[in-house]
Amino acid sequence: MKPLFRTLGISVAALTISTAAAAKTDINQQVRAVWHQDIEAGYQNLAKQTRALAEQADSWCQEPDALNRDSVDQLWLDSFRAWQAVRFVNFGPIETDNRAWQFQFWPDPKNLIARKARYLLTSDQAPTAETIADSGVAVQGFPMAEYLLFDEQLNSTDRALPAQRTCRALVLVAGHIADNSAQQLQDWQSFEDNYVANEQYRDTTIKAGMAALEILEERRLAQPMGLRGTGKRSVYTADAWRSGQSLAAVEATVRGLQEHFLPALVLLLEGSDQPELAGRIEQQFAEVLENFPAMRTPMAPLLASDEAFARLQGLYVDISQLTTLVNDQATVALGVVRGFNSSDGD
Repeated sequence: MKPLFRTLGISVAALTISTAAAAKTDINQQVRAVWHQDIEAGYQNLAKQTRALAEQADSWCQEPDALNRDSVDQLWLDSFRAWQAVRFVNFGPIETDNRAWQFQFWPDPKNLIARKARYLLTSDQAPTAETIADSGVAVQGFPMAEYLLFDEQLNSTDRALPAQRTCRALVLVAGHIADNSAQQLQDWQSFEDNYVANEQYRDTTIKAGMAALEILEERRLAQPMGLRGTGKRSVYTADAWRSGQSLAAVEATVRGLQEHFLPALVLLLEGSDQPELAGRIEQQFAEVLENFPAMRTPMAPLLASDEAFARLQGLYVDISQLTTLVNDQATVALGVVRGFNSSDGD
């Protein structure tokens, strides 16, 4: 009978292993389904906000007045924040035709945005939809719209909005952003079956969140604060400096990660051998966001004053701690191989 018992033991062990593997596969699929749904909600909001911006810009340019101009500015900010909330997704449909770069050409160390804008506003031919589509990513997204709305030098000239040529450019750029947003939502919805079924997207999504935190810490905060790079404080290395919304964009990125990335990450961590990490990461997200709304202020004054700079340092420390929890500790708990530092290089 011993051989029989041995055979039965092996069979039971194999079944147990098979059942455990199936359960792991099942939870990973559930997690990817949650991620897909949460990210889709972010893309739905992006499509909604950008369409409202495009329509309001067109309406205001036809009949300009100060009140409606304020609404255009606000809708640009609402749309830009909606983009920041899903900016961490760096795979899948967003890779089509450099769509992420179309939404936001950044960093821009050579001030290509300004150079392209001057060409649009002074060339012999008035801009058309084809002009925008053919002029490259520096023309097509939020930074170009920001330039047309908020650039101080432009606003001191006779080309300031609502000048006809500038209005035309704004309407076309806003329309391009809205069209891309609608297409991105449609493409993400079509991507669902492939995303949920493919095991590689668990780690791909985690790495996308990691990269977003690294970029947030190293490029969007440390570099303008003078903690990296030249060692000199400079608001011009931040994104959205023309509108004074660099820190509002930081908040939107953190909230986007909290809403569209964190819930599924928590599910994974709760099933790992370090379930306590889930609560610690949730708490750290909350601590980062406690810096706001007080930090919804232009970055430039915070860089200019040592006393004000301390507030910025507090935000930086909180984000650094969050990055450590997610990128170092959670990745170990989930067996994610980090690879190179995704915030390095271009």
